[in-house]
Amino acid sequence: MKKQAPDAIDLLDADHLAVHALFEAYRELVRKRAPALQRRALAEEICLELTIHAKLEEELFHPAVREALHDDDLLDEAEDEHGSQREFVAQILATQPQDELYDAKVAVLGEYVERHVRKEREEVFNRVLASRLDLQALGRSITVRREELRAVADALREDALASAMA
Repeated sequence: MKKQAPDAIDLLDADHLAVHALFEAYRELVRKRAPALQRRALAEEICLELTIHAKLEEELFHPAVREALHDDDLLDEAEDEHGSQREFVAQILATQPQDELYDAKVAVLGEYVERHVRKEREEVFNRVLASRLDLQALGRSITVRREELRAVADALREDALASAMA
């Protein structure tokens, strides 16, 4: 029997778990007093993963969910949270790892993302699972778009930095 490809929720939740693991690894680097460059590299990876994930949700998932659920308030709130997340990412990318608040900024971003993920799982994913949305087709679109975004990772980083300077 052929295994079905992951659907949109499986893919987005896998992102959540991967980012959680990256934040855990960052906390461990801080605990071990790892060199600034090592912490910076991991913080940048976290920022890139969050940027890609947010773009996937905003470009593909949120519009489909908005149409399926007819709940603008729910999606407006999620998109507003992504805006705050972008601000945190921009601050981290614009700060040097030697800055005394650098690790704190990464920690605050981690806490913010954890709250957002919990809310998304409870309020959005559960409702989407009960809808008639074609999560398999949406999952395929997410997979294709993710590869496109990974191919332009440097451009995404520059966009995030530009928003930090604005």
